[in-house]
Amino acid sequence: MILKELDTVVLTEDLPEHGLKAGDLGAVVFASPDALEVEFVRASCCTQAVVTLSPAQVRLAGDEDLISVRRAEPPDRGSG
Repeated sequence: MILKELDTVVLTEDLPEHGLKAGDLGAVVFASPDALEVEFVRASCCTQAVVTLSPAQVRLAGDEDLISVRRAEPPDRGSG
């Protein structure tokens, strides 16, 4: 499936460097055949991260998906 701008997608892997976990919802803000720019927001509407991903790192959100809430984690910037 080809994803397009404004599609709602589900992250399929953890991205601790951005404070994101598999299952987080994002919105495609830019799409090309090889890459997607996806924005992930907190419930307060503040942006958690805008990340460039491959289409394999997300899937389209569907009617069978249930939305839940978890505490935001700070990005893991590594030890140095």
